[in-house]
Amino acid sequence: MHILLVEDELGIIQFLKQGLEEEGYTITTATDGVEGFELIQNTSFDLILLDWMLPKMSGIDLCKAIRITDSKVPILFLTAKDTVQETVEGLKAGANDYIKKPFSFEELVERIKIHFRNQILEDILTLGTIAINKTKHYVTVDKAPVSLTQREFELLYYLIKNKGKVCTRNQIIEDVWDIHFEYDTGVIDVFINGIRKKLNLKIEEDYIKTVRGVGYIANEHEG
Repeated sequence: MHILLVEDELGIIQFLKQGLEEEGYTITTATDGVEGFELIQNTSFDLILLDWMLPKMSGIDLCKAIRITDSKVPILFLTAKDTVQETVEGLKAGANDYIKKPFSFEELVERIKIHFRNQILEDILTLGTIAINKTKHYVTVDKAPVSLTQREFELLYYLIKNKGKVCTRNQIIEDVWDIHFEYDTGVIDVFINGIRKKLNLKIEEDYIKTVRGVGYIANEHEG
């Protein structure tokens, strides 16, 4: 898991970087809010540790900026501010957690683990015997791994995420292919056939159904 630490106190940076790397995490650091924001724009992080009082851009402003483009990455404030009003301000800005300085390293590690567990659980979707995990990028059928291409994975995840809803071909082209002009949607049928073949489901497990002339629906029930 890749963690971004945005902190301007070098002693804390060195202490946390060494400790968290020993716990098995990959750590990238930034010493001011602007540098942190630039890193976030160009790199995908699994969790962000964020100081409140930062040069150039405050932790609060950086947190708000992150939430504009990323609604899911866990953000933990590390700060000496501890009034109820300040805590509420941090949570309203989009933070998931709040740890007061000075803090126990062991407590920080446990809180990080909790947020990672929650994130992984949120990213696991199921459809009958199919399970798909976006974070770890795997698909299983009856707990047996299935190898899909990137596009097949994205299409299956989209259908399962919208389980019970009819997904039109135009919606799929726009949301999965990111194409916003007239395009031959017949390519979707090719990918659906490929997914069905690789999943190798039993007849009674026909979870991905064709809605003739419209699109597809992922459903565990008849109808």
